Amino acid sequence: MTWTSMTQNPEGLVSVYQGTVPPLVGVRIHAVSLDRDGPRLGLRFDLPEYPAVAPKKWQLHGYDTVQVELVFSGLRDVELRGFSTQLSGDIDLVRGKALTVSVSTDSMRLSAVAESAYIAKMSAYLNGTARTASGGSEG
Repeated sequence: MTWTSMTQNPEGLVSVYQGTVPPLVGVRIHAVSLDRDGPRLGLRFDLPEYPAVAPKKWQLHGYDTVQVELVFSGLRDVELRGFSTQLSGDIDLVRGKALTVSVSTDSMRLSAVAESAYIAKMSAYLNGTARTASGGSEG
């Protein structure tokens, strides 16, 4: 089961990646947020690969990185250990009776249990370090 299949609204991201969204391995994590409304956990991160054929708007701007904000709603439990300004690691989603998310980096461990997940935002920007296909700020 892919991570996108465990979200409520994967269509836009799946379309941009023409059906093959990269796994959440080696992602750069920009933000971890908790919100009592929901309650919710938010993760904002860069995907490890850029789409082979990016949207025209992204191509015109020369973007090279896709950023996703993934929100976990109906948060029941969360544990966070450590943090850093340089967070790069893996995000793992497991669907059981609830949705479990685990984030593992060299300096941080996060685990949470939620009812559901959705893609709150998908954008692209010029990071300046093209990692795969050509293309790639907010779009």
